[in-house]
Amino acid sequence: MKMTKCLTVCAALLAVTTGRAAELRIGIIGLDTSHVSAFSKVLNDPKDKNHVPGGRIVAAFKGGSQDIPTSADRVDKFTQELKDKYGVKIVDSIEELCQQVDFVLLESVDGRPHLEQARPVIKAGKPLFIDKPMAASLHDAVEIFKLAKTAKVPVFSASSLRFGKATQAVRGGSIGKVLSAETSSPATLEPHHPDLFWYGIHGVESLFTVMGAGCDSVKRGTTADGKIEVRGTWAGGRTGIFREPSKGHTYGGTAKGEKGEAPVGAYDGYAPLLVEILKFFQTGVAPVPERETLEILAFMEAADASKQANGAEIKIADILKKAGVE
Repeated sequence: MKMTKCLTVCAALLAVTTGRAAELRIGIIGLDTSHVSAFSKVLNDPKDKNHVPGGRIVAAFKGGSQDIPTSADRVDKFTQELKDKYGVKIVDSIEELCQQVDFVLLESVDGRPHLEQARPVIKAGKPLFIDKPMAASLHDAVEIFKLAKTAKVPVFSASSLRFGKATQAVRGGSIGKVLSAETSSPATLEPHHPDLFWYGIHGVESLFTVMGAGCDSVKRGTTADGKIEVRGTWAGGRTGIFREPSKGHTYGGTAKGEKGEAPVGAYDGYAPLLVEILKFFQTGVAPVPERETLEILAFMEAADASKQANGAEIKIADILKKAGVE
């Protein structure tokens, strides 16, 4: 890592830990998701009931993908809202953004440009949070982690579902070792992404939060009413299942462990995620292991491969190896 990058990261973290910066200066890339409005409200509005103090979004780069209507049609709306309501400065490039902030949230709803959008942030030495999906392919996520590791720039990615109170309790050992789990979340599809990458990732992340890394194989099928069902087998015969809900925009699930069972997978808002992001910016320590994030993406790619192979069992190791992960 070049000395200038080291000084950039270290100075930002030192300012936080010594109290010389009342608030972290945060920038956003991608104003095509409701997350940017929600995050700005929680961070920038002290009167909000879910306000998380310690960081402020001060600048943003619009971005947007013209071939995804839910991206292109929302950029101007969220841009105007951030400018008028939260005092966020809109800049013309990611490079300019990096000059004005110390930390970055990569929020582009389209995962395909994430690798190219992350490059200048990592080059500038800015700690980076990447919203779901980390990328539109496992290959791109692997490349982002490689770039970050080489530059010694902290990076992590997660869904807000990971930090739900009940889910975190199970991860923390409330029911002992988890032997099996089932989670669900909406699984709206988008043609430019593998099926689960677009929205099903929420439920898949909840599943991995309680099961952990170590998934061996994946089989994809359908429920009795034709919804997506993906079954994973973990080391030691443990099982984890993701299902698209039969109806409604619901999140949830159940984990069974050595000491009983507990609900998991509920959505508790964005504040718990933002608390973890600010801790990450302050410490440089990611709350989610890199391997776990890569396995989440591998699980979803394996589900697509299983779908194309008429429900055949797909080995996670083969998916990871193809992407250059041992």
